[in-house]
Parts: sequence; structure tokens; C-alpha cells
Amino acid sequence: MVESMARGVFEDGKHVVSELRIEAKTSSDYPPPPKPLLIATPSEEGEYPVLVFLHGYLFFNNFYSQLLRHVASHGFIVLAPQLYQVAGPDSSNEIKSVAATTDWLSDGLPCVLPTQVRPNLHKLALAGHSRGGKVAFALALGHANTSLKFSALIGIDPVDGMDKGKQTPPPVLTYMPHSFDLNMAVLVVGSGLGELKKNPLFPPCAPKGVNHEDFFNECCAPAWYFVAKDYGHVDMLDDETKGLRGRTSYCLCKNGKERKPMRRFVGGVVVAFMKAYLEGDFGDLTTLKEEPEVAPVVLRNIDFLV
Repeated sequence: MVESMARGVFEDGKHVVSELRIEAKTSSDYPPPPKPLLIATPSEEGEYPVLVFLHGYLFFNNFYSQLLRHVASHGFIVLAPQLYQVAGPDSSNEIKSVAATTDWLSDGLPCVLPTQVRPNLHKLALAGHSRGGKVAFALALGHANTSLKFSALIGIDPVDGMDKGKQTPPPVLTYMPHSFDLNMAVLVVGSGLGELKKNPLFPPCAPKGVNHEDFFNECCAPAWYFVAKDYGHVDMLDDETKGLRGRTSYCLCKNGKERKPMRRFVGGVVVAFMKAYLEGDFGDLTTLKEEPEVAPVVLRNIDFLV
């Protein structure tokens, strides 16, 4: 019975999901968002917690459509801004854009959701993948101010730089254990293959010294840490990512055999974590800690500070 409860978060939830695409343009009907948005939301009437999700470096938010829908199917509104089309090494503008998007939520989000769906902005989480994970941590650490308070932070294979294992501006890691003063619960998910090269021509996509291990080492309690042993840095993306950027996701990073198990794991552990820290239900998260074999991937590392 306990095992089946935990396995449930790795499967689609009970909610029918609607996918919305909101453009960043002037509208007389509602205040426009600062950036284009991809939103996955339950369709049924109700009030739901909200997750802001940040894409990885040079990726599109729609590369994560299956992951966003998985999380939304468990009763969460998930919105992913498209932070840029082209970007250099400095992520300062992205941090400001996420802050502006967060400030937009109070007035703008209720206007674009189905009329029967209500966001609960008192239960607000922030997540990011790769460079988006760095941006999420930077915002939580106060690199920009927001009018709303986040209650939970999630780094999905976060990376604080891609230049030979060095940080890119603005730096986030301090290399001092437990130095992050976040005042919120944190989940860090890592990929076991992310620190390995795909081939001699390209560096690892999540190199040691700036990756998930370093982010978790600087967290304070409460913090949770899971590393999927045989999966890579982009294995939580959709099964098929199209276009030139989509094709690069297959050839630049060392990958697992298929994306679905890693995506199911990431979606499930995110759901379990948010159920725990936004809704007070620790059942699935505790089961995953005590019985890691319920996960659809083999876990190399499990650690927690509570």
C-alpha cells in the first residue's frame, strides 16, 4: 500500500490538464505577462498551488511540455516563461524577467486561466532546469525583489556556469557549506551522467564544481537531494524536441537510454516535494526516502537535511 502511494506520483495524476499559450503583448482584457508563457493547468474547478518553471540554456519552454503536464495532472498550476531566444553568459536579465513575471501573477494569472480554476498564490514554488536552476536560486537568494513570497525551491540538475566548470555571471555558488540563506524548503535533483562528456569535442553539460552537488552542499535545512544514476542532463525533456535546438539536446549531453523514466522521476519527485511543503502531505516524499526502489530510475545519491 505504501509503495503504491509513492509510485502514484510517477504516473499521471487524476486531473485533466489544459495547456495554454499566452503571448507577451498588449491586451485590453488583462495585463500582459512580461514574457510569453506556457501554462499547464488542471481543467476541473478548484483552487491550486502554483509552480513557476524556468527552462534551461537556449531551450524553449515547450521542450518541457510533457513534464509540465505531468506535474499539473497532480493538482498544480505550472507556468513556464520563455525567458529569451538568444542569451550570452550573463543571466542577470533572466533573473529580472522572472521577478517581473512573478509580480504579474497576482493580477494577470487569474485572467488567463479557465474561469473555474483559481491560483493559490500563498502556495507558490519556483523551479528551474540547468541554467534555469541557477536563475531560480539567484532569485530566491535576493538577486531581484518580488512582491510574492516563494515557499519552495527546486533545482533540476542546476548549473552555475558552462565555461570549463567555472561560474558565469552573476555568481550564485559561494563554495561555503550551508551558506544559502533561503528561508524555504529546497529540492535538488541531479543527473548521474551530466558530469560526463558526450564526446571529446564538448564539455560535460553539468560539470563538477558548478553542478547539483555544489548547490545541495550550500543548502540549509530543510533540503532534499536525489541523483538519478544512469540518466543525463536533458533526459527530463519531451520524448521529441524539434528544430535545431531540439536536435542539439540529443548530441551535446551524455544521455540515458530513453527520456521517459527520468522525466517520470523528475515529475514525481517534484510532485512529492510540493505536496509535502505546500500542502503538508509528506507521505510520498518520506516513502521515496525510505524505499528508493519505488522510483522509475536507480538513485545514486539520496541525502536530506531536515
